[in-house]
Order: sequence, then structure tokens, then C-alpha cells
Amino acid sequence: MPLPESIFAATLADLDLDLVEGQWPGELRGEMFVSAPVIDDRLDYQLFGFGAMVRISLRPGTHGAAPGSFALRTRVIDTPVQRIHSRVREAFTGGILGLDSVFGHANMVNTAPLAWNGRMFATWDVGRPVEIDPVTLGFLGEVGSSASWGGDSFGQARVLPQIFSTAHPVTDPERGCMWTVKLSPTPDGLQPTLVRWSGDSARVQTWPLEGAGVWGSMHTITQTRNWLVLADSGNFKADMNEVFGGERTCTIDATVPVYFVRKDDVERTAPGSPLPWVRGEFGPTTGHYYAVWDDSEGVRVLFEHLDLTDLGYRLLPGDVDAHGAPLNPAHVGFYNMAMRSQTVSEMIFNPGRSQTVSSRTISRVNDGDMWNLQLSAMDWSPEGMENPTHHHVVFQGRKPQMLARRVLDLYAGRAPEREIAGPETGARLVTFERGTLRQVGEHRWTSLEDLPSSPIFAPRHGGTPGGGDGWVLVPVLSDSGFRLECFDAARVSAGPVAVLGGRARQRVPFLLHAVWMESASPAPDVERHRFADEITDGVVAEALARLEPHLRDTVHEVAVG
Repeated sequence: MPLPESIFAATLADLDLDLVEGQWPGELRGEMFVSAPVIDDRLDYQLFGFGAMVRISLRPGTHGAAPGSFALRTRVIDTPVQRIHSRVREAFTGGILGLDSVFGHANMVNTAPLAWNGRMFATWDVGRPVEIDPVTLGFLGEVGSSASWGGDSFGQARVLPQIFSTAHPVTDPERGCMWTVKLSPTPDGLQPTLVRWSGDSARVQTWPLEGAGVWGSMHTITQTRNWLVLADSGNFKADMNEVFGGERTCTIDATVPVYFVRKDDVERTAPGSPLPWVRGEFGPTTGHYYAVWDDSEGVRVLFEHLDLTDLGYRLLPGDVDAHGAPLNPAHVGFYNMAMRSQTVSEMIFNPGRSQTVSSRTISRVNDGDMWNLQLSAMDWSPEGMENPTHHHVVFQGRKPQMLARRVLDLYAGRAPEREIAGPETGARLVTFERGTLRQVGEHRWTSLEDLPSSPIFAPRHGGTPGGGDGWVLVPVLSDSGFRLECFDAARVSAGPVAVLGGRARQRVPFLLHAVWMESASPAPDVERHRFADEITDGVVAEALARLEPHLRDTVHEVAVG
């Protein structure tokens, strides 16, 4: 069995986790937030369901859990579009990028949580970030009005504008802002626009990067003290044949561009005016990458490459796998998994004033058994960003049963057939030393039934920053019941020091990215964008006026509710 059958069959629900193995570290504190898409049988791609937020408390007896138990609490994020949907579900249909409707495209906010100064946000590649309350998990507001973002990425006038963004914005500890991005189609690809939000305003500021272009998405942006780094992820390219109802046939590129913007240039450029930028290039493609804050000797970036992982292809009814066997129907709607073992590298770029950025690779690792890489656990504190020492990566293993033969045929000559059709392998948690990428720890899950998701790093209070002094927590999905496994970050090879699980071995559906937060307190009272104000904007108000009366009334009910 390549994946648990329950990833699309289980439902998200509150539960209390109990200690089932080991001893829970008394020093461990904080909260683990995890993003998850809600399963929806109208969608061809189950990663595009409405977003839910899961919070797992790392101290027993808190947030309503019984003494000695740990609270896992979840809530579907009640964004305006989710509330509209709950009233007129029949107005929504499944599309290539989630749910579409006469109102516009739904912002699913289902991919990643982002913690910022005690505040919590949920993100998606095809919508604005939204803020939720860390305690109630309820919706508070979208980041900035659509008008301040420049409106719909495609220039359409809709009540729910579709804004291509990034699932991984960054928050700047020195400038006190959030940096994110908007993408808009041009004949030369998707043009990035840099977006800055102060955190206490209903508007964002924007600066176009004229002449820059990406052909995939911009799933991540990262930063140093002086530079913003914006790369084409390249693993989800638009296929116009598919957009107009045909078969998907495009394939991902071997190398992709990366753009560097000096923060001082942003400060001296009026919002709305084009920014200067310089361009580099790297490969293979990537979803996640992280820059070291100190850029005194160049912009040093850790890349988690997604070698031959084309996230634009999902598994369909009738597919056969790499071995020629029929696909398990329980996995229809999942993405076509990695077609090659994946690479981790660190590179140093030297952006200056010339248009071409020089670079060199300082370390690179791929031991041939690094299949299906998940987002890393690392120390996101300012000290950890300044001097990272370790990062911890989950590899889910080789899964030939999750590879569609029709996709492998498109990649014939690029995908190593002998490796692809090899046996299924189990998952690994690997600790790498930053800089050298020397492997300093490894844990292997022996059961092929276990599917670990994105880990987090929880620092030890008063410990040494950098990612090696604290704990790594890994959610593990299984048909035998969900587990949360806790490792000593300095000794992951020793196995988990403690394991939590549901008393009735409750199962949990597919989970995406996670983040650690020191505590969950009510959100601060600051100015936020209100949906009631959104629908009075000229373009949105005109689109609202064109709706049928009962649909227009539904929008107004949500706006005042």
C-alpha cells in the first residue's frame, strides 16, 4: 500500500491525543499549526479543497483537553467565500484550481500557516493570505483589499477576484512588514509584482517587476537582511490546452529563473512604480527555498529541489501506475508523485547591478533515496535565520504506485525508468548540517503504511539557536491511526522520544504544511480589511450588481454577518 487509504476518507474533527509511547519532554511548549484541504468530490485535484486549520497543543491539559491529554482542534476557515458557499453550494463547481462560481474563484487558503508576532495567517498560491484567530481559529480578514493588490490577476471584474500569490510569504523582523507577491499573465509568462503589508492596514503596497517572468508559480519567496529572493517554482506550469478543456501535455523545465530585489530599492521607489531587479538561474526546480539572513558574503540560499515532481498532474480514474497495475481508487485526486530522487543544495548568489547574477554551489546532496521531499523543520527565530546550523527533512519514500503511466510516457527520456519502477520504499526523517549538508541524523519508518507529513522545529527555551537544540515534531498519517511523533532534534537517529495518538486510533486526512508558534493568544485588535468594504469597491460593486438578486442578497448577508 503506497499511501493510507484514509487520506481522502477520514474527516477532520477535534480530538484529544494521549501519550502512547515514551516520555513527553517537560520543557516542550507552544502550538503546532497545520494547514489542510477539505476533501471535496467535485474537485479533480483534492489538494484544492477549502482550507482548514489544525492546532495541536504541545502542553497537556490545555485548550480544553483533559489533564494529561493534548488538544487537537480544527476548524474550516470561514472566509467570506466559504460562508457564501455554505449558503449557495449549488453555485460552485470544480475547476482546475479549486472551486469556481458566478461570484468568481474561491480563495481556498489551504496550504500553509504563517506565524507573525503572535498572529496566525493561512495562505494559498491562488489567493490573498487571510488572518485567523490563534485561539478560535476563526477568520479575521484578508490581507489587504483586492483593489490595493491591483485587482484580479486576469483583469476580470468579479465579486471574488482571483489573485495569484505565493503560499509562503515572509515577515521581516527589521522592517516590520510582510512581503508577498502577485502574479499576472503576460505574453512572456507570469509577471511578479512585489507586495508589502504593514500588518495594521486595510491596504497593501505594490511594485511591479517589469520584464521579469515565470512560467510556473512562485510558491515561495525568501529574504536576507538586504535582499528579497523570488524564484519560479517551475513545478506547476499552466497548460492552455488543459485550461480550455483538453488534455494536459506540458512538462516542467530543467532550470528556472530567480529574481533579486534590493530592499533599499523598494524603500526609495514610490509604490506602483517599477522596481529594479537582477536575475539568476538554478536547477532542478524547487517548491521551497530559504535564504540565510546574513548576506555580508553573498545571498546564501538552501534549495529543496523537486527533481521531476510535476504537481500539475493529478491521478485520475482509470490510471495505471508505474508497474502497469490499476490505480487504487482511494487515491484518485492526489498529485503524481516524484519521478526521481530529490536533491538538496546550498548556493551563494552575488547580485549586484548587472542583469546577470553569478552563483556557485557550496554543497549538494542526493543519495538516491530522497524521494518525495516535504517542507523542512527549521528554526525561524531571528537568531536561527542569522546563523542556521541544522535542518530536518521528511522524505516520504519512492511510491511507484502513485505514478501514472500516462505522465511517465510524457517524461520518457527524462525520468529514470529503472529507478521509477523499483520497489516502494519507506519514509525517512533526515537531519542535515547547514552549509556542508552533511547528514548527521536519520530515522526510518519501517512500515510502508506510515505517511509522515511536514515537520516542525520547536526550540528549547534558552537553548542554542539554529535548529539543533530542541525538538522535531512529525505528524504521521496511517490507516492504523494518526500519530504525532516527537524527536530530540540533536538525536533523531535515536527514534522518537514520545508519541501521541488518539485513544480510539482516530485517523486524520491529508495534511499539508505546518509551523510552530510559541503560544496561542487572542489576536490583537488592529485595523483589518473588511469584506463589507470590499464589495463597495467600484469594480467589485459593478460585478455584484450583475448577479441575480438572490445571489446578490447572499453576498450582502455574508458581508454584514
